[in-house]
Amino acid sequence: MHRSFTCLLSCFLLIAQVSHSRPCTDSLALQRLQNTVHQLQTSPLVRNGTAALSVRRVRDGVVLLDYNAQMSLPSASTLKLATTATALAVVGDNYTYRTTLEYDGTIRDSVLNGNLYIRGSGDPSLGSNRFAEFADAPTLLRTWTEMVQSAGIKQIGGAVIGDATAIRSLPVPDTWVWGDMGNYYGAGVSGLNFNENLYRAVFKPARIVGQPAPLLRTEPATPFLRLQNNVRTGPRGSGDEVIIYNAPFTTQVFLEGTVPTGVSEFGVKGSLPDPAFFTAFALHEQLAKVGITVGNPPQAIGPGRNPEIAVAPGGKRTQLHLHTSVPLAELARLTNHQSINLYAESLLLLAGNTLAQAPVTTEQAIQHLVRFWQSKGVDLSGFRPKDGSGLSPIGAVTAASLSGILAAMSKEKSFLPFYDSIPVVGESGTVKNLGRGTAAAGNVRAKSGTIEGVRAYAGYATSVDGELLSFTLLVNKYQPGSLKGVMSYLEQLMAELTALKAND
Repeated sequence: MHRSFTCLLSCFLLIAQVSHSRPCTDSLALQRLQNTVHQLQTSPLVRNGTAALSVRRVRDGVVLLDYNAQMSLPSASTLKLATTATALAVVGDNYTYRTTLEYDGTIRDSVLNGNLYIRGSGDPSLGSNRFAEFADAPTLLRTWTEMVQSAGIKQIGGAVIGDATAIRSLPVPDTWVWGDMGNYYGAGVSGLNFNENLYRAVFKPARIVGQPAPLLRTEPATPFLRLQNNVRTGPRGSGDEVIIYNAPFTTQVFLEGTVPTGVSEFGVKGSLPDPAFFTAFALHEQLAKVGITVGNPPQAIGPGRNPEIAVAPGGKRTQLHLHTSVPLAELARLTNHQSINLYAESLLLLAGNTLAQAPVTTEQAIQHLVRFWQSKGVDLSGFRPKDGSGLSPIGAVTAASLSGILAAMSKEKSFLPFYDSIPVVGESGTVKNLGRGTAAAGNVRAKSGTIEGVRAYAGYATSVDGELLSFTLLVNKYQPGSLKGVMSYLEQLMAELTALKAND
């Protein structure tokens, strides 16, 4: 009697949390999936948090399982799937960014009586070294310098100007935290990005733990930054434990934390506070190396600057060089494989600008993203992102909304490039070492998401009967120190997805 009551109570609690699922008689595999996510939710690992799962059949969007799927939870980097899907659907997988080297004024007797401009279009990959067949930052600076020389210019009367006016949004979403913004993963987006808006701070660790670690240099050189170094030496093998505090357009940088002893030098990546200015500065320095003099210091124009001291962007310009990026399909692949926040924020603004047919802010771009997928019939109740990358600690989505976007994306012309952009569990990207030796390996494509207290995965799985499924797994506020146990459940859940029978 007591045992029967306990079983009935357990079933009632499970049914209360599982909504819109297919009947339990569909398959033992579906029941097993329900049980596993329920076990995770009721385990000590997540006793103060939430586990959510949404699974849909892609061809018609039919919900196979929703567990806590209507609860708004932090998405972490799984949000990048919504961002890349929107950009690919709106502008197409063959879209390329264009960056031009231009001048205004006139050239007479080898003197440019005007300014030299690098006009950006928001390309997050400009000058990146990730592309074998595309110029990295040093190569691009040399190319631009050669173009100036080819034009017969030996002196510039005005200034080298980084033109970031293509994007009107401020660099960093207003809900990002100060502890992220100065680090490489917190690089802000600009109308003129360069070298992924990064620099390296190189330290000399001491031989004794606890002693100061002097700052040797930055790569590339950033003399316009005021670096206050409070970094000390940590234990051998402790890795990068440095936090860089900085904000957009400010030159004061605070370096805190530790670097490991046992190495002669140790580099840490930071974010440039003003990428457009840095691009102009770097070209100004490169021109000086070949003897081309510039009458005024480098400058930048675009959002966040005092218009009284910025050079006006108007007037006729002559193009000296055009640089085109890799196609958007490749940028989306990098965004999802390497989880690059800068790329995601850039693609969000690209989609927003295209949908609005005018420059928009991050907040406005999100509104356009929401309306776009709602027009495709996706229910976005509880879908409340604050950026395009998921770095914001207060942005939230529901598991149902994200799996709905993924299912709807299958109807878009650019679905195949999007599908290919998502890493394969056990094989590639940030999930390369996940689920090896399980049924998920090779059968699940998933974008991972990690911020403090959050572990998430979303993407597609192939069912045992060959159906493509979209899924979203969100775990929020798991117990500190319990990640290994949580990951065991998540790997099991992804493996169990492949055992589902999804045909009617």
